[in-house]
Amino acid sequence: MHIEPFKVEIWMNEWENRCTYNLAETCVASITINELLQMSGRNSDDLSALLPMKMTYGAIEGSPRLRTAISTLYDDQNIDNITVTHGTIAANALVHKSLVARGDRVVSIVPSYQQHYSIPASIEADVQLLRLRAQDRFLPDLDALRALVTPETKLIVLTNPNNPTGALIEGPMLEEIAQIAREVGAYVLCDEVYRGTAQTGHGMTPSIVDVYEKGIATAGMSKAYSLAGLRVGWIVAPSDVTEQILVHRDYDTISVGMINDHFAAMALENKDKLLARSQKITRSNLALLDTWIADQPRVSWVKPNAGTTAMLKVDIPMTSREFCVDLLQKTGVMMTPGDAFDMEGYVRMGYSNNTDVLKAGLEKLGVYLAGISA
Repeated sequence: MHIEPFKVEIWMNEWENRCTYNLAETCVASITINELLQMSGRNSDDLSALLPMKMTYGAIEGSPRLRTAISTLYDDQNIDNITVTHGTIAANALVHKSLVARGDRVVSIVPSYQQHYSIPASIEADVQLLRLRAQDRFLPDLDALRALVTPETKLIVLTNPNNPTGALIEGPMLEEIAQIAREVGAYVLCDEVYRGTAQTGHGMTPSIVDVYEKGIATAGMSKAYSLAGLRVGWIVAPSDVTEQILVHRDYDTISVGMINDHFAAMALENKDKLLARSQKITRSNLALLDTWIADQPRVSWVKPNAGTTAMLKVDIPMTSREFCVDLLQKTGVMMTPGDAFDMEGYVRMGYSNNTDVLKAGLEKLGVYLAGISA
């Protein structure tokens, strides 16, 4: 089986531990276990609860406690339809491997997380790409989607909120996408790992599983919940899909670590506190970035409505990769080149790291841009 190299992950692996100001980070500033305990009304004494925990495989699909906590993120989902995975990345892979066969039509938006088109392509599916455009505020053109969706379509794939643009498909458009899928009996996979980060209101937009009977949602603890180190994700899916997922999962997972499961459940039982913290960071940092961009003649954007990242269009006499490497080597500021998303001329900025890091990084980035010759 041939699969394309994962461009964004290769970039992150190469540079993430060599930068000073990480403006490529996609997680809301990570928290410590101590901070999690405090937000949960506990302290270090509660760690003693882990001492008698016998290190077995634990609950194979995820503990009932964790799956019950996950179910509260949705309107009406039984825990039997929830499968715990090693992060959202494993959740996405399991859905594609469980559903997609050679020759199946898969319609995926781009830019998106590369899993969602490279994995089905590696299975030799008929992958059709729906390119998001700045003039549409990086939202899918539904007429173009209808043109790509045929009776042979097995799966439509979205990231919502979108990675890397931060575009947000609101409820009415999500309902329209569900109807397009319903007309041909296709499943809709929605990678919702950034759900909870909308810039307005309570921040929690509708999930595909609450608007479509053949909707599949994946998510995890990394982005909005600031706990990537737990490596806990999940899939919410109809029972027939869950059955197939569990068959494939037996070959590559067995179970998630019991300690990871324990802390993920604790976090989701206090989700309101974690999301309030994340929204405070993402909203104040995006306002800071908005002000900075207004003073940058070389930079333009479609301002995100959610998520933790934005695509900045940069007017520079070099490729996006040359720009990002030179910037990092000269200033310590790290961003992600647009060519990792097939968006040459853009760079992805993660604006949800520690605010002091963002401020310092933007200051150095501004000086660097001002020094570029026309």
